[in-house]
Amino acid sequence: MCSDSRRVGARRPRSSLSHAKGTFEVKNRLGLHARAATKLVQLACRFPCEVTLGRDGQVANAKSVMGVLLLCGAQGTALDVEARGDGADDAVRSIGELIDGLFGEGE
Repeated sequence: MCSDSRRVGARRPRSSLSHAKGTFEVKNRLGLHARAATKLVQLACRFPCEVTLGRDGQVANAKSVMGVLLLCGAQGTALDVEARGDGADDAVRSIGELIDGLFGEGE
């Protein structure tokens, strides 16, 4: 059910106010390969906010497997994660934990 911001007394959505970002190093041996990219995209899609990944001036939608793969994040790459909207802090934190946790792959 959508809220109607035109109602009397309706508050402005917080999504325009929430912004978070962080930089995380890809540590796993295989880097940001297809399986890791899929896990990252699936996680990003759980959040209602806009999430982007960046590397060396390139920016990709974190909710697009092709976009994430095109960043070519090899081991040692620094990825900038940025989110805007509701849940931005949680999105950046969760994605950072996934990256720091080697995408659940153990190496």
